[in-house]
Amino acid sequence: MKKSIFLAMALVASIAVAQNDEMESDVKVNDFNKWSIDVGAGVTKPVRPLSSGAFTNTPSLWQADLGIRYMVNNKFGFNLDLGYNSFNADEESRDFESRYVRATLEGVLNAGHIIGLNQLDDRLGLLVHGGMGVSTLKPVEPIELDEEYMLNFQLGVTPQVRLSNRVALFGDLSILGHVRQDYTFDGLGRTGTRGFNGFVVNASAGLNIYLGSNDIHADWAPDMYDEKIAEMAAAVDKMAREQADDDQDGVPNYLDRDNTTESGVRVDSKGRAIDMNKNGIPDDMESSLANTYVNKTDAENMMNQAGAADSDLVKKLINEGYVNVYFQFNSTKPTTYSLGALNTIVQYMKDHPSATATLTGYADEIGSPEYNKQLSERRAKMVNDVMVAAGIDASRLTVNGDGEDASVDKNSAQARQMVRRVTFRVN
Repeated sequence: MKKSIFLAMALVASIAVAQNDEMESDVKVNDFNKWSIDVGAGVTKPVRPLSSGAFTNTPSLWQADLGIRYMVNNKFGFNLDLGYNSFNADEESRDFESRYVRATLEGVLNAGHIIGLNQLDDRLGLLVHGGMGVSTLKPVEPIELDEEYMLNFQLGVTPQVRLSNRVALFGDLSILGHVRQDYTFDGLGRTGTRGFNGFVVNASAGLNIYLGSNDIHADWAPDMYDEKIAEMAAAVDKMAREQADDDQDGVPNYLDRDNTTESGVRVDSKGRAIDMNKNGIPDDMESSLANTYVNKTDAENMMNQAGAADSDLVKKLINEGYVNVYFQFNSTKPTTYSLGALNTIVQYMKDHPSATATLTGYADEIGSPEYNKQLSERRAKMVNDVMVAAGIDASRLTVNGDGEDASVDKNSAQARQMVRRVTFRVN
């Protein structure tokens, strides 16, 4: 009997060593703790064999176990499980008491990590364990017998809840089978066979106590491949962002010094709109802007025809749409070349303290009407805020958003630039 037990234990040990060597060769050693002490206690139920008249209807107190566990990595490890059971009869059963001691060498699988339970909640875990070892059974009441040695096989599942990086709460349900069990668990009979005939169920609750100098134990350590995949995904995402061309000017974002240039406007190698005369207006847009801004000759003609004072001329220019603030596509930031228009309206309001002004925002036809309505309102509000910051009382300003201006060719980038604006009407 003892020879077969030692042969079985040697077989388990050789499998463990081989598995350990294989795992160490394939898996990188990460910075996590590998040792733990697992302490639990609970109830037990001997299912069979029991002699006639001796039985347990419900699990009874008590059983305890101590595990000394080593995790090779965050998926697999080994456990030496030491346990003690006290078998007692129910009130309606024939009285008996037996003591049961076991030592089992097990493989441990971190099933929670494998099935992704930690992704659902990083405090939840699940271990699956199984192995073989030696058990002793000693009946003490109503008669006392010598200890009997048996070969045990154990299989169990262990749900976990992490309380801290040093302690986890666990529950465990394990079944144990026995080979070469001669006594019944009550000690009042013989089994009549020396095959696989013993069967016990244990249920425990306890604590995993983690040992080591690292911050986290293998039970909860992230997989190195998950980390690599996350790093690669982040690198690909960064590359995609850098290679993107938000303003579609042919210069990727990571090289683009001005990522708001209008589509169709020529740019230099750094994504800046070409402005040869340095007047703040892209050369490709000057011809369109010339049709909007009043020139000196037109202004002189208007003054001669109207015979008005300078202030009346400025008011006329403002109200007839010659003074506008323009915006880039999908933006509420005024373009640089619109600062002159802002200065004109601010100066007029300061020169005429009783004057009021209505600010009306517009957007082009790209996008939904609902969004463009909101965008036009935000543009008018932005100009309002600039004027208030420049010293104009907010009570003198009224803000409107008229949404899309469909008066130009939707397919013309230059024409669309003309309608992304805020206009003014002064009283």
